Amino acid sequence: MSHRWYVVRSKPRKEEFLAEQMQMRSIEIFNPRIRVQAVNPRARKVKSYFPGYVFVHLDLEKIGRFSVQYIPGAAGLVSFGGEVAEVPDGLIHAIQQRVEEINAAGGELFEVLKSGETVVIHSGPFAGYEAIFDARLPGSDRVRVLLKLLKNRQLPVDLPAAQVRPKK
Repeated sequence: MSHRWYVVRSKPRKEEFLAEQMQMRSIEIFNPRIRVQAVNPRARKVKSYFPGYVFVHLDLEKIGRFSVQYIPGAAGLVSFGGEVAEVPDGLIHAIQQRVEEINAAGGELFEVLKSGETVVIHSGPFAGYEAIFDARLPGSDRVRVLLKLLKNRQLPVDLPAAQVRPKK
């Protein structure tokens, strides 16, 4: 068997510690982190994109499942029906690209925007339209904007946060 990507669950809020432990053991890791622009200046400026998980690239048959599961900070490999779940290389690359896009845009955009601010929709079916930022939808990477389509009428539209940018 060759090197493949797997996901290791970390103990609560121990993703960074687990990533360090893996690196100390010469295990290739991917711990996607995104910048956030928090309101509180003492709040964390970077957070895990997948809280509680770290991706590892290794030959599981060579290293052994249990040697990974018992690394300090680890809570076990993600598995389904007793089978360790593999993550396709393409998905890892897509996540890397998405994290780079978020960080290049200055972090999580919806943390910066305030209700009532004008935004531009830069991609998707409403690309090119201006709208008013309404709210970040809880528990998701989506936002609600008020789109002016008809005279003096605003239509609420839910969009992926990545499709919206502040108007400069």
